Amino acid sequence: MQDITVEELKSKLDNKEDFLLIDVREEWEYQEFNVGARLIPLGNLQGTIDDLDEWMNQEVIVHCKSGARSAAAKNFMIQQGFTNVRNLLGGMVEWQTKFS
Repeated sequence: MQDITVEELKSKLDNKEDFLLIDVREEWEYQEFNVGARLIPLGNLQGTIDDLDEWMNQEVIVHCKSGARSAAAKNFMIQQGFTNVRNLLGGMVEWQTKFS
């Protein structure tokens, strides 16, 4: 699945589309700024992956600060059998550059 730009994500959020948005940053980063995603820090993802089974074949978008941690999260989720995982290109840095 193709990764996603901040413009595409904003459109999906504005249109209230059905997808799971996961923020893999640390809690302190999430507290500083977030777009309403479900917070699952990258270090906790392996332990919580079973809780996401219902999303196995649905769209999941992962993001972090710049895109590196979320790329690792995407790869891990694909290895676990998720079929539609997208990484937010540029992460929250790009989001804040465009929309803040």
